[in-house]
Amino acid sequence: MQGQGGERSKRELEAATSEHPPTNATAWSPLRYSVFRALWLAALVSNLGALMQNVAAAWLMTDLTPSPVPVALLTTMASLPLFMVGLPAGALADVIDRRWLVIVTQIWMLVVAGVLAGLTALDWIMPWSLLALTFLLGLGGALSAPAWQAIVPDLVPRHEFAAAVALNSAGFNLARAIGPALGGLMIAATGPAAVFLLNALSFLGIILVMGRWQPSPRVQNAPPERVRSAVAAGMRFTRHSPPLRAVLVRTGVFIGTASALWALLPVVASHELGLSAAGYGVLLGSIGLGAIGGAAILPRLRDRFSVDQIVIGLTLIFAAGMIGLAYLQNLILLNLVLAAVGVGWLSITSAFNVTAQTMVPAWVQARALGVYLLVFQGGFAGGSAAWGLVADRFGVQTALLVAAGLMVLGVLTARRWPLTTDDGLDLNPSQHWPAPVLAWEPDLEAGPVMVTVEYRVARPQQAAFVQAMRDVQILRLRDGATTWGLFHDTATPERFVETFVVGSWAEHLRQHERVTMTDHSIEQRALALQKPGTEPVVSHLISTVAEVELVNGRAQPSRVSGSMP
Repeated sequence: MQGQGGERSKRELEAATSEHPPTNATAWSPLRYSVFRALWLAALVSNLGALMQNVAAAWLMTDLTPSPVPVALLTTMASLPLFMVGLPAGALADVIDRRWLVIVTQIWMLVVAGVLAGLTALDWIMPWSLLALTFLLGLGGALSAPAWQAIVPDLVPRHEFAAAVALNSAGFNLARAIGPALGGLMIAATGPAAVFLLNALSFLGIILVMGRWQPSPRVQNAPPERVRSAVAAGMRFTRHSPPLRAVLVRTGVFIGTASALWALLPVVASHELGLSAAGYGVLLGSIGLGAIGGAAILPRLRDRFSVDQIVIGLTLIFAAGMIGLAYLQNLILLNLVLAAVGVGWLSITSAFNVTAQTMVPAWVQARALGVYLLVFQGGFAGGSAAWGLVADRFGVQTALLVAAGLMVLGVLTARRWPLTTDDGLDLNPSQHWPAPVLAWEPDLEAGPVMVTVEYRVARPQQAAFVQAMRDVQILRLRDGATTWGLFHDTATPERFVETFVVGSWAEHLRQHERVTMTDHSIEQRALALQKPGTEPVVSHLISTVAEVELVNGRAQPSRVSGSMP
């Protein structure tokens, strides 16, 4: 049965790619694919349960203790796990089967929520145990998040990916629009224990759908990575990937200022407008409905404007919404403004999310998402605390106006860190580096490994060659090298030697697997500048500290030669 489901979903993707070209993509077209549709519905139910759980936990904590500190710590306990395991979670999702990682973490959260429901029903819950169980729930979510998001490209064709991410965001915003209200009603009718039990049951949908889905296996010929080295590789890729760095900078700038709206909206609703909890829920609902509308219009915006134009325009609208929140007293106008804010929130965060995933190859996708989520949540948590302090010192209105002004200034970062799209990129593995010719088999952990590549370039082509090798440098460092250099022979002016060092022999073998078709074309631009009839000469040398061969009674550095890196 499971195998049939996997084959069916695979056939759906193949048929969709051939029968529905990118021009047919709409806001709702990803729902045509059965696995994505089932997971979207399951995630909607799970998000509803989680948001109802948050309301119930806060309400229960106010009953358990009169101090506001434990209530505030609930948010900390929910967010802290992401800072602790966000990067390892992304590495883990790239190293092991993502599907099983999601299933195991969902079971973990089901058990934790069930324990919370049982302790609450038996009246055995205490403030410390509520905080601990909230932390454990957050831990499951943090471990699951990068794997969950990295699965989306396996569920829909590439041209539907942006719409699928927007739909996921719209589903969460829909849950946020109605979840807190449902939670409040259920608490009043049955108590918090029933809400916790419902949240536990909400994980079953994702577990069942993921259990039935059988994705195509990931083919990997290189040695498997350990989590620690995978984390290091992910951070190295992030450091040397300009498109990913641009997403992270732009995300941090936007989220750091946008968090003011989310942090101060309940204060405005309660203290400035005198609304009840239901009135605050209506304001949240307007943002959620606007987000759903944003999902509907986002494909049309992408057809007409570049991703940077969309983000800049909607950032200005979001900033105007914060000014409206600071001044408007008319609830009808305010709800309309917040609906526009919802459009901007979904469209901007979806653009960041899509760019973060589509600009990186599959081998590092979950790690890139782990870094992205860390920046997103870090900016949100840190910004919320900072704007709360500003509001406490200078007033809510001032805090919102300053945040709006900084958000507008943040638009200028687009000049230094523009968002790029995947147009023209082919991130499929090229597999064009042949296996090295080995005189002996090095140990996988032996290293560091120095790779040298000798080129012959005529004088008229040398300036262009050096310039082309700057792009090659980025590829080498991004895919595993710790150092890189290009040297010009003073005795033979046409001879250039490229060197780069990789941490181990296993890491260099992984480097072979990581090179993409786009990387291949970049290498070819440099190779085309060589003297006609010449080919690069490649050597691999392993550090004598780790590996020594005795040749003619003398210690010599181990050397492995080949025709390509």
